Amino acid sequence: MGVITGLCTFLYHLPQIYKWLLKPYYITSFLMTVAFLVVRKAPGVCEHLTTQREDGNSCDFDWREVEILMFLSAIVMMKNRRAITLEQHIGNLFLFSKVANVILFFRLDIRLGILYLALCVAFVMTCKPPVYMGPEYIKYFSDQTIDEELQKDSRITWIVEFYANWSSDCQSFAPVFADLSLKYNCAGLRFGKVDIGRYGDVSERYKVSTSPLAKQLPSLVLFQGGREIMRRPMVDNKGRAVSWTFNEENIIREFNLNELFQKSKKLSKSRGLKGEQQNGSKPEEGSDELHPETDNEEQPTESKKDK
Repeated sequence: MGVITGLCTFLYHLPQIYKWLLKPYYITSFLMTVAFLVVRKAPGVCEHLTTQREDGNSCDFDWREVEILMFLSAIVMMKNRRAITLEQHIGNLFLFSKVANVILFFRLDIRLGILYLALCVAFVMTCKPPVYMGPEYIKYFSDQTIDEELQKDSRITWIVEFYANWSSDCQSFAPVFADLSLKYNCAGLRFGKVDIGRYGDVSERYKVSTSPLAKQLPSLVLFQGGREIMRRPMVDNKGRAVSWTFNEENIIREFNLNELFQKSKKLSKSRGLKGEQQNGSKPEEGSDELHPETDNEEQPTESKKDK
């Protein structure tokens, strides 16, 4: 039954998967992932390659190549245990496959190894992973607006993501954070993001390290009245992040989003009642009352394209 359900879900989302995969980044990554397999198996090419097989068949993998591929499979499975989204699973597969291909090509022929390594460098410099461009209720801060927005209204609770565009973990987390904003955004509970890779002073003020060794990206911080209440992941005395999985269930549980959302809805209703008492049955144009719909129409400080 579980297999049938999974198959139906896959078929239902198949058009979206095709649309997502048919992008230059993923097409190029796939071709580079299967490059060694194609070279080793291609008729007319494999006959001219060296091999350590006893039967001299150069169109099949030798025992050392099989070992490398099996080790690659083990590494990918270990890394994907902590993967959350489909992008992370496929990203890990592409990354470690390219590393294995570099080793395999250098072992096969140093000229092929140098050529493949040059292609990998060119790929990293020219092709970037697609940025999430789906729906969201998120305010994008700059170094000049973040303090003002967080302290503007003490009744508003903010959940702010500190991210960097170069971080693959931040890119993978983007659709998860966007989905949470669609579900929980209201007048008293707002979602924001700030690119600390671009604004280094914000990183220093809020003590979120951009170093890859610190593993603090992304970081989610809960603010109430402009003050930090909690953050995930937590940071130890050495400045390194405590391991924490950024999935929707953990965020809802750790940040008590359901409870915060209920309290924030009461704030929204009380605001609406006060507005009706002061201004009649309809609020005046230009009112400060916040709604998810109107908030979505606001022009954010930074657009997604600016990221």
